[in-house]
Order: sequence, then structure tokens, then C-alpha cells
Amino acid sequence: MPKPKVYVTRELPERGLKIIKEHFDAEIWPEYAPPPKKVIIEKARNVDALATLLSDKIDAEVFDAAPKLKIVAQMAVGFDNIDILEATKRGIYVTNTPEVLTDTTADFAWALLLAVARRVVEADKYVRSGQWKVGWHPMMMQGRDVHGATLGIVGAGRIGFAVAKRATGFDMKILFYDVIPRPEMEKLGAKQVDMNTLLKESDFVSIHVPLMKETYHLINEEKLKLMKKTAYLINNSRGPVVDEKALYQALKEGRIAGAALDVFEQEPTPVDNPLLKLDNVVVAPHISSASYETRSRMAEMVAENLVTFFKGEKPPNLVNPEVMKVRPLQKQF
Repeated sequence: MPKPKVYVTRELPERGLKIIKEHFDAEIWPEYAPPPKKVIIEKARNVDALATLLSDKIDAEVFDAAPKLKIVAQMAVGFDNIDILEATKRGIYVTNTPEVLTDTTADFAWALLLAVARRVVEADKYVRSGQWKVGWHPMMMQGRDVHGATLGIVGAGRIGFAVAKRATGFDMKILFYDVIPRPEMEKLGAKQVDMNTLLKESDFVSIHVPLMKETYHLINEEKLKLMKKTAYLINNSRGPVVDEKALYQALKEGRIAGAALDVFEQEPTPVDNPLLKLDNVVVAPHISSASYETRSRMAEMVAENLVTFFKGEKPPNLVNPEVMKVRPLQKQF
């Protein structure tokens, strides 16, 4: 019996790729940059499965070209790049890789927060560029204290909670905004407040919400005006949650103290993005989950979702369980 065919849109860490190659007739996009959509459409024509990343737009146009497609296995927690409703209607299963990156992403949120508060990137450039001409000076590279400050967490799910846990070690006052109660946050001593209160009172605002219609430009000009002039914005959720133009104006005009961003409205962000010209902005290229262990485990989860599905069992990380009514599970190898 021939192996099911899968198209993998990027080279994955070896631990996951090894499993995929063992069980499937796999073709892997060889380049570092993502494949153009026309390539995905072409490759999807004859495959049973796709293994995708957030940068791959998987919609009706792809599904129309893929009559054999049964499952899309995404290597990410988010899946807003996939038309879930369309997939479900067509009996196509969609899976993701949740939870595994929670602590790694929370660690990086703290790396961003500390870097912007204590001006780590500026200080690094200061030394490397030869500007450090004299020794210690009481006015040199003053930043902001993190310990004892107020941290506002927008979105208190798994990652937001993990960020809050770390904040307790800094003796911070923790506020959080979420659309549902989060008793686990309150057990940490965090206080649930409305968005406006959080923005007005926080010294650091850390964003941890998924991208959806309701969260697009959640942080906009109006919301930024509520923040303290001494406050910092940290975002390693999804880029479009923040209105970048409004953020730039707030930073340029000194209405907030700084920002640290791992995600952007357009990725990769253009080199002429005005935010990149500001010294009080720390940036990274969407690497919050980029530890060796986490990325390897994510790739393994992609493989496990695929293998489990083709064994005729419910994938462990099924995003659209309603699809089982459209296409009942069936053993295929």
C-alpha cells in the first residue's frame, strides 16, 4: 500500500521530520523563505496532507486545487492563516501545536520586557560603536526598574498566566484583562480589571491575545493615549493586534516610554519601518518560541497529528472537531 503524500512547506527540525519521512511520501520545500502561494497550490493538487506554518495562506483557493487533501497540520499555536470554516465544510482536518511553546514564549516576553526597560540593546550598541569613552557615570544609560512595578497582562490564557507567574518573582503588582474570568490568575494575586484601567495603571503592558476580528488593532491610538508616559508596551502575540502607525506616533511624541516587539503587522517587516529607527524600541524577528527543544517538540507534534489521523484516530490537537461529522475518521495506513 503506497504511503500517503504530504507536502511540507518548510524544512522542520529533524526530530519531527524523521517521523514524517518514515510514515509518508514527503516532499519538503527546500528554501529558507516560504513558498509562494502558487507553489502551495501546485503541490497541493496531489497530496493527502499539508504541513504548514503561519506564513502560508491556506484558503478556498488552495482547497479547490486539492481534491485529495484530508488534513492540514500546522506548526504553530495560531491558525488564522487557515480558513477553518472552509476546511471544515470540505471535510479537511486542521491541527496545531498548542501548549508546548507556552513557557518558552513567556520567557521571551520577559527577555523583551527587561531589554527595553533596562536599555540592553542600546547599551550593547553603545559599547560596540565606541561611544563608551569614559568609565561609570551616574547618568549613563538609565532605565526603569522592573521589580515592584505594575504589570498589565492583556489576555490571560496559558502564555499570559506563565508571564504572570514570572512577575511574582519580581514582586510586581499584576493586573490583567480578559473576556472571561481567570481564577488561576487571581490565585497568583493578580487583579482582573477592564482594559482602560489596565492601560492607565500599568508600567508595563504585555499582550497575549490571539489574532481575530475582535483583537485586530486592539491597541490603537485611543488605547495608547491611556498609557503612562513612563510605560512600555510588549507584544509577542500577533503583529496586527497593535496599530503600528499609532504606536510609532505615541513613541515619537513621547506619549509612552518604549516598546518591545517580536511580531509585526507585515512579516518580515520592511527595513524602512519607522519603528526600527527609534532607540526606545527593541525588535526581534518572531522568535518567541525559538528554542531548540521547543521547536523540535513542535515538529514532533506536527508529525504526531498526521500519523494519528492516518491511523484512523482523532488527532491530539484537532482545531475543528466538527469536521468529524463531515469526514468520519478512517484508518488509511
